[in-house]
Amino acid sequence: MKTFKFFIMTLFASLMLASCGTTSTVPLTGRKQSLLVDDQKVLGLSTQQYTDFLKQSKLSTNTQNTALVKRVGQKLATAVETYLKNNGASNDLQYYKWEFNLISDKQVNAFCMPGGKIAVYEGLLPVTQDEASLAIVLGHEIAHAVAKHSAEQMSKQIRQQYGSQILGSVLGKVAGQGAADIAGMVASTGFSFANLKYSRDNEYEADYMGLVFAAMAGYDPQVAVPFWQRMSASSNNQVAEFMSDHPSDANRIAKLQAAMPEALKYYQAAKGTATTKKK
Repeated sequence: MKTFKFFIMTLFASLMLASCGTTSTVPLTGRKQSLLVDDQKVLGLSTQQYTDFLKQSKLSTNTQNTALVKRVGQKLATAVETYLKNNGASNDLQYYKWEFNLISDKQVNAFCMPGGKIAVYEGLLPVTQDEASLAIVLGHEIAHAVAKHSAEQMSKQIRQQYGSQILGSVLGKVAGQGAADIAGMVASTGFSFANLKYSRDNEYEADYMGLVFAAMAGYDPQVAVPFWQRMSASSNNQVAEFMSDHPSDANRIAKLQAAMPEALKYYQAAKGTATTKKK
C-alpha cells in the first residue's frame, strides 16, 4: 500500500513538473520541446561557466588560426541571425552573445555553450584542414545553442532529479522557487555546459541544422562527409552506437548524405546572393 501511494505521489509530481515547462519550437526542424528553464537563466549560467573556463585555459598564440576561427564563427552567426529574423524568431536574438576562442590544447574537440559561447581546441584544426570543414563543426556547435539542447538536457535532469521524490518536497521546490531557480540548483550540483553530453537525437539534429547553417553562410556542405570520414579514421573510440551518447560515424555520415540535397539548396541560394552583391 505504501509503495502504491508513493508511486501515485511520484507520478503526480512528475506531471506537475511537466506542466511547469514552456513549449519551444526548434528552428529548421520544427520539433516541439518542453523546457523547465528559461533562456535568461541559462544564459547567465552559461556566461559564468564560459568565463571560468577561459580563466582556466590557455588561449592559442597562433594569430592566423585564431583569426580563422573568429572569422568563420562570425560568418555563421550572421547567417543564423538572418535566418531567425526572417522566420519570426527575432526575439531570440537577445539571448545570443557570440564569442569564438581558439584554445591551446591538442584535444580534437569543440563546444558551444548556450548564448553562443564557443571554444575550439587546436587539435581539431589538423582534422578540419580547411575553412569549410571548420564551418561544419562550428555550425554543429551553434546548432546546439539555437536548438536549446542544453536547456533540454537540463530540464531532463530536473525531471529525473525530482520525479522520484516525495510529492510534498517536489511541489514545495517547484511552486516555491520556480523552474528558473531549479536550473540554478542543478548547476550548483556540478552541471557543466562544457562537458555536457547530448542525446543521439540531439546530435543528429545538430548535424542537420549545422549542415544547413554552414550552407547558409556560403560554405559547401558537401565537405561534411569527408570531414566526418577523417574524424572516424582519427578516432580510436569504436564504441557501439547503442552504448554511446553520440551517433556512430557511419550513421552520422548516412544522415548527412540524406540531408545533402536540401543543404545544397541553401548553399546555392547563398552563392546567388553573394554574386548579386558583387555586381
